[in-house]
Amino acid sequence: MPSASVKYRTLLRTQGAAAFFLPSVVGRVGIAMTGIGIVWLVHARTGSYAAAGLVTGGFAVADAVAGPQIGRLVDRFGQARVLYCALGAHAVAVALLLAATVPDLVAGVLVGATLPQLSALSAARWSALLAGERAAALPTAFALEALANGVSYLAGPALVSVLGAAGHPGAGMLLAATLVVGGGLALAAQRRTVPPLTGRAERRHAKRALLRFPFLRQVALGLALGVFFGAMQVSVTAYAVGRGTPDTAALLFSAFNCTSLVGGWAYGAWRRGGSPQRRQAAAAAFLAVAILPLTLIDAPLTVGATLAVAGLVVPVLLILSSVRIESAVPRAALTQAFTWGNSASAAGTAGAAAVAGRVVDAGGGAHGGFGVAAGAAVAMTVLALGGLRDSSPDMSAKSTPTSSPSVKGNRSRHQAEPYRPPRRST
Repeated sequence: MPSASVKYRTLLRTQGAAAFFLPSVVGRVGIAMTGIGIVWLVHARTGSYAAAGLVTGGFAVADAVAGPQIGRLVDRFGQARVLYCALGAHAVAVALLLAATVPDLVAGVLVGATLPQLSALSAARWSALLAGERAAALPTAFALEALANGVSYLAGPALVSVLGAAGHPGAGMLLAATLVVGGGLALAAQRRTVPPLTGRAERRHAKRALLRFPFLRQVALGLALGVFFGAMQVSVTAYAVGRGTPDTAALLFSAFNCTSLVGGWAYGAWRRGGSPQRRQAAAAAFLAVAILPLTLIDAPLTVGATLAVAGLVVPVLLILSSVRIESAVPRAALTQAFTWGNSASAAGTAGAAAVAGRVVDAGGGAHGGFGVAAGAAVAMTVLALGGLRDSSPDMSAKSTPTSSPSVKGNRSRHQAEPYRPPRRST
């Protein structure tokens, strides 16, 4: 079996792959910086964490609501046209926030509503690039996407926090916007790998797929995973503070995040057997079993080890969710489908942070907050088990096989052929 490094290098050597993937990673670092950057900027301006939290909340809600709508426009008009418009609007929104020419809450909402959905655009390009005979490489591509997101959310907040702590919160927001716009423009310029546009009949059929159980189940799983993330953020912090060692929180988060990167990297190179449905159910069950001890144990080393074990399986769930969304939704609505998954996770994170915080304050302590996270993991297991009966579409029916590595070179072939719904295996 080839090593992980070999498999990833081979994937990125696919014609056009690195040219769109690397700019999307640059932009995602900026996206990961934006929310924390707003906290630093607004707090420095007002001296109030409440005001900073309100503006950041408005930003997050606007991003979650507007993301799927931007994805729908991308599926209809193409990545480049929509991306150029979104990036221009985002630059204006950040300028308004920095200049304080409008209320901070209004500016924060505008920044979130115009944030480009670079991870969804990149995932859609992988789906088009690895069509037909190369569809077996999609799990590795989505593992690479999960790694990119993980690295972005490790590096981005740390970078903007360094600038904020040094007394330059405005520079942090400016750098975030520069990375988002620069990475987005470089991605939009890569025309060779742009997914082909589809006709009105195909888009109408694809919209129905967004209302069917296989896709809705993945959205619900994304929501539950977001609840898990939000509860863990509050609970780990509450655990460290409750023991009188707040600095321990950073070490515990590092243990979880580092093993998540390792787990995603390893899964991308693993020769997978069995259906994605069974693997997703097994991963969710593993997470539930791994996280339940946190509701009882109290020793720091044991808590850290438990978090490290749980971190291994989280990227597997993210990868498999992308795989199953890609197989459940026709390409005519695929970008929108990916953004719905992201928005559900963001909504779950925001809601769970508030719920877990109430549980902790009500006397449940960190163990009560970990109970919220464990409940989310159990919910994911139930949802995944319910999806075992979902049939997997034949990937060859989803896309036209091609021997050329260029998507652009096969665009006319995709558009000329009549649409065929994905065949269901029996």
